[in-house]
Amino acid sequence: MVRFKHRYLLCEVVSDDPRCRLSLDDRVLGGLVRDTIARVHGTFGSAACSIGFAVRYLNAYTGIVLLRCRKEFYQLVWSALPFITYLENKGHRYPCFLNTLHVGGEREAIQKSVTRSCFLEEESGEEELSDGGGEEAAEAME
Repeated sequence: MVRFKHRYLLCEVVSDDPRCRLSLDDRVLGGLVRDTIARVHGTFGSAACSIGFAVRYLNAYTGIVLLRCRKEFYQLVWSALPFITYLENKGHRYPCFLNTLHVGGEREAIQKSVTRSCFLEEESGEEELSDGGGEEAAEAME
């Protein structure tokens, strides 16, 4: 039996308009990525990435998207993501872009990456709050 190896691309939908993220749908986003791959890489890219490509996770509130594709062709998907400049859903067109956060071979590694990045964001937020009295703290140290 042959095991198919996959790559997971963890992406973030970045947009100024909050309605863009709330209107996310996995089928619409998957179709948009497929169309972009066909536009950038042609028929070969479209055929190579159509097998095994799927939107595995989508969170509309945080804008986090997990894409799965075949290991041999993940670079085709990855290189097409910067060409996504808008999200079209229900007749509305929202300007946005996809920011790739992590590329990995296992879902567990992706989950660890998300947890680690959330933990680091919380720590940096606490440090910013604790450094609020910068001048007063500097005078007190002298």
